[in-house]
Amino acid sequence: MPAGLAYTSDDKPGIRRIRCGKGFSYRDARGRLLRDTAEIARIRKLAIPPAYQDVWICPRPNGHLQATGRDARGRKQYRYHPQWRVERDSGKYNRLLDFAKALPRLRRRIAADLKAPPLSRERVLATMARLLDTTFIRVGNDEYARENGSFGLTTLRIRHVKIANGELTLSFRGKSGVLHEVKVNDARVVQVVRSCLHLPGQELFQYKDDEGECRTVGSGDINDYLHACCGERFTAKDFRTWHGTVIAWQSLAKTAVAMENDPAAKFTMKDWLASVAGRLGNTPAVCRKAYIHTKVLDAAILISQRSADLSALQAEVNAPVAPRRGLSVAERALLGFLATR
Repeated sequence: MPAGLAYTSDDKPGIRRIRCGKGFSYRDARGRLLRDTAEIARIRKLAIPPAYQDVWICPRPNGHLQATGRDARGRKQYRYHPQWRVERDSGKYNRLLDFAKALPRLRRRIAADLKAPPLSRERVLATMARLLDTTFIRVGNDEYARENGSFGLTTLRIRHVKIANGELTLSFRGKSGVLHEVKVNDARVVQVVRSCLHLPGQELFQYKDDEGECRTVGSGDINDYLHACCGERFTAKDFRTWHGTVIAWQSLAKTAVAMENDPAAKFTMKDWLASVAGRLGNTPAVCRKAYIHTKVLDAAILISQRSADLSALQAEVNAPVAPRRGLSVAERALLGFLATR
């Protein structure tokens, strides 16, 4: 827990939000009306959407969890202390370096498991891991598929698949209703997906256990597979975070070269984030918040501001890349940048 913060839970008594005319009033755990202007200002700063129901607000300004509530679909939403978010994101991005270093070993294991017996657990999970690594697709969630009709890798249905001339096309509606059309030309992946199409049921990805029974694959299976391959508790989302950062880095490196050759070349954070978000299939705001390493974001800000440190940064961005098997040139360059900055 970061210094100065206290662990809190909405299981404990807290402040309740009560509709009052066009606004809200607030009552403490004893039901007393909250009148402290500083405390009310703190609550308003949390920007809890008016539509949220069953709102709980932490009575402590230094609580790591500041508020919870349920949105229009009944899903629980959280508001955390800014200091907690910084600490959490720092841990996430530190782990990203470890994930990148483990990728060569993971990719070797995936390649080996793609040669396992047809429709075995190892082969199907390796296929799905390969897709996570090459297409940036989300892993999927049964609840989202059931309630929102939005799909990811583990929740894809047979109707989402088309195979023609050796090319696999996955067409589906993902998170936030975004339409995706993913094309794959990896022969081993196509072969496994083709086999899965002949299994009973509508779920696409299934494997056969030792008794020959068909088993569907969930996100937990994917994460267990990654743990078995790497020895670390990486998750399917780490693929998207890593590749989002790689895409952002590649774009930034090209910009740094262009600005070195042409001082009049333009670069804006807005356009840069939009281009990365377009590749990942989400919004620029989400992309910035969840899928680009903070050090790459900081570098982009310096470039957009044409900082006095720009020349030194350009030298870092375009530094020679050390050989490392199992990683692309862009991945090796990014790893070197993150490790030394």
